[in-house]
Amino acid sequence: MCIFASNVKHLYNVIMEQSIKERIASLRGLLSENNFSAFIIPSTDPHLSEYVASHWKSREWISGFSGSAGTVVVTLEKAGLWTDSRYFLQAADQLEGSGITLFKDGLPETPSIIEWLTSEMAVGSTLGIDGKMFSVSDVEEMKNVLSKKNIAVETSLDPFESIWIDRPLMPQDPAFIYETQYSGVSCLDKIAQIRQKMEKVDVESLLISNLDEIAWALNLRGRDVKCNPFVVSYLLITDKKTIYFIAPEKLTADVSEYLSTQQVEVRGYDEINSALNELTASSLLINPARTNYDVFSAVNPSCKIVRGSSPIALLKAVRNEAEIAGIHAAMIRDGVAMVKFLRWLEMAVPTGHETELTIDEKLHEFRAAQDLYMGESFDTIAGYKEHGAIVHYSATPESCSVLKPEGFLLLDSGAQYLDGTTDITRTIALGSLTEEEKIDYTLVLKGHIAIATCKFPYGTRGAQIDVLARHALWQRGMNYLHGTGHGVGHFLSVHEGPQSIRLNEVPVLLVPGMVTSNEPGVYKGGRHGIRIENLTLVCKDVETEFGEFYRFETLTLCPICTKGIIKSLLSDTEINWLNYYHQVVFERLSPTLNAEEIAWLREKTLAI
Repeated sequence: MCIFASNVKHLYNVIMEQSIKERIASLRGLLSENNFSAFIIPSTDPHLSEYVASHWKSREWISGFSGSAGTVVVTLEKAGLWTDSRYFLQAADQLEGSGITLFKDGLPETPSIIEWLTSEMAVGSTLGIDGKMFSVSDVEEMKNVLSKKNIAVETSLDPFESIWIDRPLMPQDPAFIYETQYSGVSCLDKIAQIRQKMEKVDVESLLISNLDEIAWALNLRGRDVKCNPFVVSYLLITDKKTIYFIAPEKLTADVSEYLSTQQVEVRGYDEINSALNELTASSLLINPARTNYDVFSAVNPSCKIVRGSSPIALLKAVRNEAEIAGIHAAMIRDGVAMVKFLRWLEMAVPTGHETELTIDEKLHEFRAAQDLYMGESFDTIAGYKEHGAIVHYSATPESCSVLKPEGFLLLDSGAQYLDGTTDITRTIALGSLTEEEKIDYTLVLKGHIAIATCKFPYGTRGAQIDVLARHALWQRGMNYLHGTGHGVGHFLSVHEGPQSIRLNEVPVLLVPGMVTSNEPGVYKGGRHGIRIENLTLVCKDVETEFGEFYRFETLTLCPICTKGIIKSLLSDTEINWLNYYHQVVFERLSPTLNAEEIAWLREKTLAI
């Protein structure tokens, strides 16, 4: 830990214990006033986003747990937090002394939230939720299950309007235009594509709540959510109109004029419910998993609701030529920043002055110097030694470790550029390694290469190839609990669907133009964590008598640390892939580096 970290952490825990318990007591008082027996607080916002503006970080405020995923349940006597394996260690630490029990989601022995509530709530009691924070699907399932226990669900209360005294304001930064030179397709043309998809499923109108889908459709970006260039808003597309619901103060004169030229009508953000209540279209397409229950409940009863996926999801997931060219250019600049950083890191660690936090600041400095840089795409994860085993570790002044010339540093980071979004993980040997560390590192690398080199026929889904990344680990009795790959947006969200590579089935085909991460890993609590991540592009490979086959083109350009590799555990094919990848990295990055940096990169990309 950093200097004085243990004392500071103790003081922090005492303060937070008092504060969190007081906040929960305030919530319980409000529940009693409304005759509620329990209340559920998720991590999302009215747009069901993964990352949310400070105004909606109610779960973090009530619990002190700062991870991006988790749900708190408070009854009149008990409280619990459900979160997944990425945050088990972090949650246990941050909940200490709060009176909130950690429920490790995904483990066989862990009850679901509804299972737990049915055992805790009396027959005839009422569960409270804020309907704006839950999807239609979630609320309907909740009501269906709890009604069998004669437990009611009330969706109208937002307790944080009254108990969160210093609650941050809703985001107020202005929107800005995303130029067609980066998006590749104009807003008018995108709306036309969307309407064609609507016509195919025979619907007259479409409600879009997802902030990334709205940003993509309108070619608008903003600064409402940290690391995500979104504008808090709603979009309603009918066969004749496009209506954008946004707070008026977020519209500059340029954006207002632009929306007018794109035939987009503007109304206030708070007018969405009244507009849906007045909707005269005969049918409305919504995604019940991505639309909040409060908005859904406002739809005019005479309008037929059609449930289905938004057509924007797949349109957005398949990159056009301009976007593909942009991401290639962004990868070169990001690779240059990473090379400059890794070279600096190698010289800086032996001084004994660098921590998990200071290296994050240095990495930011190198990226910010690149053209078209717009910020980080997520908070950097810099986990040294045992901290690397915390999948979404977030270093703090109290927890940060001083880096030493030994063991592994897991560094997961990314940037937003106007022409693309990056996400890269490197596990870096800072010095001597144990045999266990070397074996684990090599097995993870084998899994990474297995995905990078695989070819697959049309009709393949991510779940069908996920095993390739895990096979070498499974043979040694090891595994990881997160997905192997997620979609990545184009100057949008770093986590984007609908495509993915993971064990559980997602019925979305991998098709050319999709960008997906490739990031197997292994994590051993108290020892080390290892992950190697590149972004990939699905491309056409060959067409045979058996149909079309696809492959992954690796997009990320950055040397993979070779110090931890046990060469005898790699096949000739795996060695050849690594050597070729490093040759490409050197050829594409060296023209924009100085002589010292070129010499360093040449050494790091030598064939093994």
